Amino acid sequence: MRLANKKVICLVDEEFEDLELWYPIYRVREEGAEVHLVGAEKGHTYMGKYGVPAKSDYSFDEIDSNDYDAILVPGGWAPDKLRRYSKVLQMVQEMDAAGKPIGQICHAGWVLISAKILNGRKVTSTPGIKDDMENAGSEWFDEAVVVDSNIVSARRPPDLPPYAKAFCDAIAARA
Repeated sequence: MRLANKKVICLVDEEFEDLELWYPIYRVREEGAEVHLVGAEKGHTYMGKYGVPAKSDYSFDEIDSNDYDAILVPGGWAPDKLRRYSKVLQMVQEMDAAGKPIGQICHAGWVLISAKILNGRKVTSTPGIKDDMENAGSEWFDEAVVVDSNIVSARRPPDLPPYAKAFCDAIAARA
């Protein structure tokens, strides 16, 4: 498996978009990576928009981004909550500075905006936050998946197959 011995953070909070959290997690796990769900509280069960639960393995404060190879930020309404935690923004900034893959889909772009890592980057997101993405300095494209260096972005659930593949490819490309 090409992602054996790789570790991935997946951020979680209330009202994540169920498919945008679980589909990439399962895809990355299928490739052999270990995925940890990380939320404000360790062991808390967060509920997705459509009622699918996700129990956090760790809290934000327990995680050191240096111990991980990539980070996933799911969409839904969770990103609006996640971007309010300084530790989340710090993790995203550290992953970006290290060139580690950052996966973001739909409204997850809000977290990258608040982390101030989008200036000069090419991205996509749900069209609903296109203006936010552009106002953060990025160049926005209406495409299923956009990869710019270590940022892998997608628009919405129908884009999950090519998004998850591109995210796995980005992890695998790092030695």
